[in-house]
Amino acid sequence: MRKKRAEKRYIKPDPKYNEIIVAKFINCLMYDGKKTVAQQMVYKAFAVIEERTSKPGLEVFKKAIANTQPIIEVRSRRVGGATYQVPMEVRPERRLALAIRWIRTNSRSRNEKSMSAKLAAELIAASNNEGASVKKKEDTHRMAEANKAFAHFKW
Repeated sequence: MRKKRAEKRYIKPDPKYNEIIVAKFINCLMYDGKKTVAQQMVYKAFAVIEERTSKPGLEVFKKAIANTQPIIEVRSRRVGGATYQVPMEVRPERRLALAIRWIRTNSRSRNEKSMSAKLAAELIAASNNEGASVKKKEDTHRMAEANKAFAHFKW
C-alpha cells in the first residue's frame, strides 16, 4: 500500500445539546461555512417538533436518525467483465452519514415554507417510520434483498 490511511477526524459536540450527532447534522446542513445559520435552522426545527409532538426535539431527532440508518446496502463489484450488485453490511460511521444525508436531501425537497419547518416535518415523519428518508432506507434494503444471490462475491 502506497498511501497511509486517512486520519479520522473528531468533531466537537454542538453548544446547546452537547451532542456529536447534532453537530454532524449541523455541519452537513451548512452552506458556505455559515454554521450559525445552520445551527439556528436545526434549533428552530427542534422547537417546532416540541410544539407539534410535545416530545423533546432531541429525542425525536435521535429516533428519526435510528429509523433511517440502513443496515445493508449494495455495492458494485466487477467479476469477469460483468458488474454485480453485491449486498454488504454498512459500517456504523457510514450508516450515520447516509441517514443524515437522506434526511437533509428529503427535507430540502419538501414544500413547507422555511427550511426549519421542512426539517421538522421530515424528522417527525422519520421518527414515525414514514416519509421519504425511511422509504429510501427500505428501497436500499429491498435492493440488497433482491441481489442476495450475489452475496458470495463479497470481498
